[in-house]
Amino acid sequence: MTEVAEPTTQGDVFPLVRSCPFAPPPAYEKLREAGPVQRVGLPDGSEAWAITRLEEVRQMLTDPRFSSNRFNPGFPILTKQGRPQRRRFTASLINMDAPEHTTARREVVGEFTVKRMKALQPRIQQIVDEHIDAILAGPKPADLVSALSLPVPSLVICEQLGVPYADHDFFQSRSSTLLNREVTQEARMRAVEEMQGYLDQLVSAKEAEPTDDLLGRQVRKQREEHGDVDHDSLVSLAFLLLLAGHETTANMISLGTVALLENPDQLAIIKNDPGKTLDAVEELLRYFTIAEFATSRVATEDVEIGGQLIREGEGVLGLSYSGNRDETAFEDADRLDLERGARHHVAFGFGPHQCLGQNLARMELQIVFDTLFRRIPELKLAAPVDQLPYKHDSQIFGLYCLPVTW
Repeated sequence: MTEVAEPTTQGDVFPLVRSCPFAPPPAYEKLREAGPVQRVGLPDGSEAWAITRLEEVRQMLTDPRFSSNRFNPGFPILTKQGRPQRRRFTASLINMDAPEHTTARREVVGEFTVKRMKALQPRIQQIVDEHIDAILAGPKPADLVSALSLPVPSLVICEQLGVPYADHDFFQSRSSTLLNREVTQEARMRAVEEMQGYLDQLVSAKEAEPTDDLLGRQVRKQREEHGDVDHDSLVSLAFLLLLAGHETTANMISLGTVALLENPDQLAIIKNDPGKTLDAVEELLRYFTIAEFATSRVATEDVEIGGQLIREGEGVLGLSYSGNRDETAFEDADRLDLERGARHHVAFGFGPHQCLGQNLARMELQIVFDTLFRRIPELKLAAPVDQLPYKHDSQIFGLYCLPVTW
């Protein structure tokens, strides 16, 4: 094994702010040049290892000696407020390791197959068309975030889970608090408790009368296979899917729209041939990598990655955004190229924890981009791209609003 006896901590503290919406912080290139594994500082004063290149990020994410348990004392925390407290209903897929994770994921993975997603396609198309109808009938400029980007995936995931969409203001506001790195620990825990309390009641209602939706089907499935319902696990599952199911896709719709409008030559590719939109979606996912720190881990044994020994108990940041801009993996990586065919990116993570809802996200993005630019071909930004309100304070990068006109 190769070990650096006294690793030098880089001066930059993670997470770094994206000074440009279309490019990662310059520190990422410096880190990659310095080597695939580098020591970095964290906001709470601790340190972690940053993995900067695609090959090593993928290697780490498939190695069972790296844990996803966010309550492990060595897990890297990216807020100044420090480590969250353990509360009821904290066990979820995102925090689990094998074999518990393998079992829990197997329980629900059938809800996200390509076949089941295709069955949802007509309804998603209807939702998108209805929201674009409203945009065209409304005033100019319109805010694409509130008119399309946020309501479409929110409504889709609500219908899939069996969550009343009428409550969307409640869970969207709590989600925003949870993802904001600047809020106090007290505010974050209050949002957690309010979301858990809401979903606790929802799951209880479905236990009393199972409905034909993901949560209702899970209730019936657990009773048939195990004789009882694991209430807490369903609350945690609903929490994770509701949060991740609308925030990530909503931000990708907004950012993807900006990127396409700012690169008309690339937009012309999918306008001229909608069959290329799926490749375009993959490239946009790579290009933005909005949930770049979801691939953080902690070593449970001594492990060598990229020639560097990482000790048991040390935190690791799998910098997926840096990996997705790695020139050794993607030629001219900082250029948006919708015909690149970049499906080996890690925007959805990699390995056992790869995003459960990736097929749904891809389909939603494909339908939105094809429909939006077909029905409003003259769409354009109503504000300079560098003056748009980007989510520099959020754990998921995106836009707070997106004024557009036509």
